[in-house]
Amino acid sequence: MSVYDHPEFDNHEKILFASDAQSGLKAILAVHSTARGPAVGGCRLWTYDNSADALTDALRLSQGMSYKNVMADLPIGGGKSVIMKPEGNFDRTALFEAFGRALQALNGEYMSAEDVGVSPEDIMIAKRHTDYVVGLDGGTGDPSPTTAKGVFMGIQASAERGLGKSSLSGVKIAVQGATGHVGSALVRRLAGAGAELFLSDIREDALKALAAETGATVIEDLNAIYEVEADIFTPCALGGIINPDTIDRLKVKVVAGAANNQLKTPDMGAELQKRGILYAPDYVINAGGIINTMGDIEPQFDAKWVEGKLVTLKATLLEVFDKAENEGRPVNEVTDEIARRRLAEAAEMKQAA
Repeated sequence: MSVYDHPEFDNHEKILFASDAQSGLKAILAVHSTARGPAVGGCRLWTYDNSADALTDALRLSQGMSYKNVMADLPIGGGKSVIMKPEGNFDRTALFEAFGRALQALNGEYMSAEDVGVSPEDIMIAKRHTDYVVGLDGGTGDPSPTTAKGVFMGIQASAERGLGKSSLSGVKIAVQGATGHVGSALVRRLAGAGAELFLSDIREDALKALAAETGATVIEDLNAIYEVEADIFTPCALGGIINPDTIDRLKVKVVAGAANNQLKTPDMGAELQKRGILYAPDYVINAGGIINTMGDIEPQFDAKWVEGKLVTLKATLLEVFDKAENEGRPVNEVTDEIARRRLAEAAEMKQAA
């Protein structure tokens, strides 16, 4: 199958397949849209079963960044990169130096940062060979705490609309992927707000420590997190977790979390709606990190501006909920439609300029 025929291609502007035999680098750098400015989005290091899965992930994540950035009204486009994790032992420094060289080849059309499996330290290594990285120490730094704050505010909005709750005190929340950079920061905020938490993660020791710190309940069976009788399910791990195998196991009224691409396929949004479950579109609720990173691109995007943008994100989420309810349509369908329209308008303006 040609890349152009890939179901997730969605008219990506550019896709770079990069390899480096010496370091073991096999990376895909996907630029979805530069209609509003240079594409910006993180780099993910993950173990993929095959290159086809890596490509699918890169394309979906890249498109998601375009939608995220345009819904947050940021003057940037959307892109993403994935690195297929080498088998066995590998030289991490050499790997990210090679990634930096690949990134430099795009001449600023795409700027990268950390994502799942990648640290700010890895990005600092890549910076040895490229000018096009953000989210660095000495700049805005790790965007995870700001992502968590935005997701927390989005959960507050979702609880208001989906549960009729003005406070998270006593609200039962099941968090998947609780010990990651975003997940752990979010869990601490939720605990501070008085939520009753149920946590799962692959990192058992870290999970137990976080649960002890926050008074949460550990869900040891990873698959059992879907069946927790809670008010809100908060996915903070990988994507595609709302799918035909999991959707009927959910016993919640709201799905609102930090993970990207939570819906395996778009029709899962309609299936959630049929079951009376409110869905907070991931690329709206989790945009705090990219908002924080804007300070590395232009100095006027300072801490005060970031705080204002987070408030705007919450308002945008409530507006999307209202529109979906008024039109009787799935929330993700309404949000995708808005994002696509904004991108098309931006592309027309760019072409006319």
